[in-house]
Amino acid sequence: VRRVAEQGFMPFTVGGGIRTIDDVTALVQAGAEKVSINSAAVLGPQIVSETARRFGRCATVVNLDPRRVDPEDFERRNGRPPRGPLSRDGKGFEVHIAGGRKPTGREAVEYAMEVVERGAGELVLTSMDADGTKDGYDIEVTKLVADAVDVPVVASGGCGSPQHMVDVLKQTRADAVLA
Repeated sequence: VRRVAEQGFMPFTVGGGIRTIDDVTALVQAGAEKVSINSAAVLGPQIVSETARRFGRCATVVNLDPRRVDPEDFERRNGRPPRGPLSRDGKGFEVHIAGGRKPTGREAVEYAMEVVERGAGELVLTSMDADGTKDGYDIEVTKLVADAVDVPVVASGGCGSPQHMVDVLKQTRADAVLA
């Protein structure tokens, strides 16, 4: 990170492997403008609050990786049905961690609103269902999350063409795309 900051002359965000506020501090001190927190934010949401308190909302990015889940499966695993909105096909949107492999019992829209309340100044929303398909972004979950929060949302997962970028930006309140 330090070498990139010394050579590059543009702001950049660093994510991956951030577990503690000490990790955040080290990355900011090395030159990152923003840090992107995923699993640690689910497991210990106080890291979002602490990052925002120390470095500001603008430096605090939370990644969330939702996957469509059957409400009955969600309820069987979590002892309650998903509280958030369902997709057109009747599925819920559950946040996953560990690269999208581990369900958390957290509903995506509810979780997005919580981390924004805790101080996240930006969200990166990676649909685990669309990621890697090159069939386009998950417009439905992107719209639900972007409509629920008042911070920038970056759509991620599924891009296979420039038209996919245009589509998600036109059909949702997403502020940016990641491809």
